[in-house]
Amino acid sequence: MFIKLYNENPNPRDILKVVEVLQQGGIIIYPTDTVYGMGCDITHPKAVERVARLKGINIEKSNFSFICSDLSHLSVYARPISNHIFKIIKKNIPGPFTFILEASSNVPKYFKGKKKTVGIRVPDNNIIREIVRELGNPILSTSIHDDDEILEYTTDPELIYEKFKEVTDLVIDGGFGELVPSTVVDFTSSSPVIIRQGKGQLIES
Repeated sequence: MFIKLYNENPNPRDILKVVEVLQQGGIIIYPTDTVYGMGCDITHPKAVERVARLKGINIEKSNFSFICSDLSHLSVYARPISNHIFKIIKKNIPGPFTFILEASSNVPKYFKGKKKTVGIRVPDNNIIREIVRELGNPILSTSIHDDDEILEYTTDPELIYEKFKEVTDLVIDGGFGELVPSTVVDFTSSSPVIIRQGKGQLIES
């Protein structure tokens, strides 16, 4: 399935179609405020396994992150954080960041393995945030390219659809994507550590 959605005003009926695919354990490709992502409902273990297979990685060793619609999921999937860290995160979302936090016991076991962290993402993109809001829980997020090799086809939704239509259930055309990934910020110590500098410039004060 290939659906066109507009960031300024995503069609609610089409949003519901996407949510239905996710609820049935489907895999979708969607726009963010950086590169296009691939994901599924985090509560569907088989869908998570499919994404891991497509990426050729072990779930327990992967660096999947969760896309959330707002900060309300922080208290559910991450352990309590200090006011200082909360304020920094609040200043920078929605935006092109992935925040690494200590995972709570609500993170499904198949994500954690020996890791005790979770990546949280609140993109500045109305399409994917509206999908997550309607779904009611985060979706798994991984980029559709290899981090070492960002190819031009990953920015054009029609080319993305041609490449992935046989292995995914739905591709969203949300306009051209970007080639620069999110900035990854580790908040597991007392002060933020930038693991990967991407599109986002972290505002700390």
